[in-house]
Order: sequence, then structure tokens, then C-alpha cells
Amino acid sequence: MPHFLVAESETADEREARRRHAGKSSGETYASTLRQLRPDAEITIVAPADDDAQVYEANALGLFDAVFITGSPLHVYDDSPEVRRQLTFMRSVFASGTPSFGSCAGLQLAVAAAGGKVRKMPQRMEAGIARRITPTDAGRDHPLLAGRAASWDAPAIHGDEVETLPANATLLASNAVTTIQAAEIRHDGGIFWGVQYHPELALGEIAVALRRQAEDIVEAGLAETTGDVEHRADQLDALHHDPDRCSLLWALGVDREFAGEARRRTELTNFLDHLADIDASDRAHAASPDLCPA
Repeated sequence: MPHFLVAESETADEREARRRHAGKSSGETYASTLRQLRPDAEITIVAPADDDAQVYEANALGLFDAVFITGSPLHVYDDSPEVRRQLTFMRSVFASGTPSFGSCAGLQLAVAAAGGKVRKMPQRMEAGIARRITPTDAGRDHPLLAGRAASWDAPAIHGDEVETLPANATLLASNAVTTIQAAEIRHDGGIFWGVQYHPELALGEIAVALRRQAEDIVEAGLAETTGDVEHRADQLDALHHDPDRCSLLWALGVDREFAGEARRRTELTNFLDHLADIDASDRAHAASPDLCPA
């Protein structure tokens, strides 16, 4: 039976706010999705940002089969106690050698922990649907994106993005709004696969997020009024309940890569399917000799 660790990237206040609006914290959503994909898994949820959080050293994290890092409103470029605790946790994940996966802020935390840079998006945010994500040459052959179309749309909502990948990272996918949409990071004996979008989310949860950030979306110029945002959220709600409805697919300009739950979860499913390979690669990397001894 696999044992997964889900790390909430939200603060306690943010977790409660999300529960009021969406019914679950980000970590609880991740756990729910993982239970659907791996019903036999044991899942532990932790909150590394909290000031009273249990501190996990690398050896303790090594007892898990995988670590998942959730999305969050936190800005990882802020020098706050919450962010520092998150980064310390992510560095321990890398050092443990346990394979890890993250989406949105989860990708950004892994990038920052490994020495890359994250920034506020200079032009606008990406809200609701990340359009026309396209694999790089490396991404076409990478197992994270196995089965993906030549170009696809995905649920997304973020105002920050990765500016620079760390050393020993591979860019796997991009689009016109956000250059780094998917990446692999190898750091300190660990391997992380991550995406800027949200394969773990239901469309109804994206609708909730749009409503919560309606004013920001209007300010970013993505909608004329908060009523326009509400209309888009209503469409996503309707597609959540009826993913084969052609009129909604046409109105939103999406296909079943976006509407179909199994297709939206492609990257998360691929990570789970390749866990044994990732772990073997991790261990080989950690055990490799120093080719340039002092």
C-alpha cells in the first residue's frame, strides 16, 4: 500500500477560507483526487507553512512513496516566515530522494527551493483556462506528458510564474502567457515533476476560484465586469456537471482534453504510473560517484 504525503501550501486562514467557498482546502482536494486514482493509498496531510507544523527531516520524508505540493495564494518571493518554512520543507523533500509532484505554487516552491526564480507575472494573470499549452522537444518524450495532444488547455489560476528554472531542470511545456508551464527539477538527490496548471482540480473548483478573484481578474483586463467573470464561472460549473455538452465546449472554446476529468488529470496519473521509475532514477542519482573529487 503506497503512502503519500500531501503538503498544504496554504496558511491556516487560507485553508479555512477555501473550505468555506469550495468545501475543501487545497490539500484536501489533492487527497480526494489521489484517493480516486489510488484507492489503496494511505494519505497524510501536513501544513508546513504553519508556525506549529511538525518539522520533517529528510530521513522521515524518505519513508513516504511520494510527496505532493499544493497550490496556494502565497507568493514564494516574499521573505515571510510562512514562505521560509515552506522552502525549508521543500529542500528536505529534495534531500530525502522521495519523488515529488506539485502544481501552481507547488511548482514555484520547488523552483525557489532549488535555486530558481519566481516573479509576479509582468503582463497579466492566467485565470480559468491556460490555453494552447505546447510541449518542448524534451517534453514530447517525457513521461510526465505521455498521452498529451500536440497542444492542450488546462485549468489554471495564477498571478505569479516561474521566471528562471534552477540548474538541472528541464523545461517540458510552455504557452503564450507563461513560458514555464511544466518542468522536471533534479536537485540534491531528488526529482520533482510539476506544472503551473491544476490537473488535480475539478472544474467547479476553478469556478469557485474565479468568483473569489473576480475583482483581480477585471483589474488584470481579462474581463470587463465581475458579471463577466460570474458568467464564465457559471459556464465552468455547467461543464463540470455535463462535460459532453457541445454548446458549452463551443462557448468556452475547449475540447475534451479540458472537459474530461481523466484527460485533465493526465500529468498526475502519469506521475503515479511512473513512481517506481522515478524512485529508481532518484536512487541511482543519489548513489552516483563524484566524478570530480577535490
